[in-house]
Amino acid sequence: MLGRIIEIAEDNRHLSAYRGFMVVRDTEGDRNELGRIPLDDILAVVANAYGLSYTNNLLVALSERSVPFVLCASNHNAVGMLLPIEGNFEQSKRIELQIAAKLPLKKRLWGEIVCAKLIQQASVLESAGLPSIPLTALVPKVRSGDPDNVEAQGARRYWTTLFGSEFRRDRSSEGINALLNYGYTVFRAATARAVIAAGLHPSIGLHHSNDGNAMRLIDDLIEPFRPMVDILVWALWKKNKADVTPDTKRFLVSALFNDMQTRAGVAPVSVCMQNLAISLAQCYLGERNKLELPLPGLSITLAAAIAMK
Repeated sequence: MLGRIIEIAEDNRHLSAYRGFMVVRDTEGDRNELGRIPLDDILAVVANAYGLSYTNNLLVALSERSVPFVLCASNHNAVGMLLPIEGNFEQSKRIELQIAAKLPLKKRLWGEIVCAKLIQQASVLESAGLPSIPLTALVPKVRSGDPDNVEAQGARRYWTTLFGSEFRRDRSSEGINALLNYGYTVFRAATARAVIAAGLHPSIGLHHSNDGNAMRLIDDLIEPFRPMVDILVWALWKKNKADVTPDTKRFLVSALFNDMQTRAGVAPVSVCMQNLAISLAQCYLGERNKLELPLPGLSITLAAAIAMK
């Protein structure tokens, strides 16, 4: 399903549910209605402002539709996310199998994800006119579970090649890092919805194991899609638009609806996320052996978007 990412980015707003719509009002003056969006059209709600209020009825209505409600900090990073308890008719069975999954299976699947991420990062570098061999050369070195941490080796090569030798990925920094934070927050919400819809539990990961992270599986499955944000941030940076503004945020949200290459043709990123989560559930069910991961190569849609900016 293709839905809309709704970001509330201005202060003093009140959100409520009314006859199948999410209604946004100003909390000052005459409390005028500023807009309404059909609840069934929403993919995720991102609360990225201060002075917001919302009704319990709205949160219930969003949860009933498996729509994540994301809370952001001042650096545009997600610090909280409201998710539904149920999202699939086989959820209990799938979560039991998710918990019981053997380590060799999880390690093999994580290796697939790392390879896919490196391949997508190489595609980004190639599309940016930069050398991609430093990334593609690492793909054959990835073993089950990535014990040599090839993913981290790739990250070091990738970031300095894409943004220059002085760049460091720092979630607390402004500029490029803040843009990446915002794009990843949107992608994290969409991945969360895909995970819940597939009947899986977001806390039971393949690789991420931080005890304080309730979104371990989401942070596993988002990895092959992060480069779709990176290339748009690079395009903004090249145009000297490295600040988080309404225009740059809209551009980054559009990444979710750009196409990726798949074995069945091209499909929007949000659909690819759903397919990946479903394929993972099928691996746990014993119905398939490999994940449904996007193929290398940026789509014509994305290439056109980059050229226009």
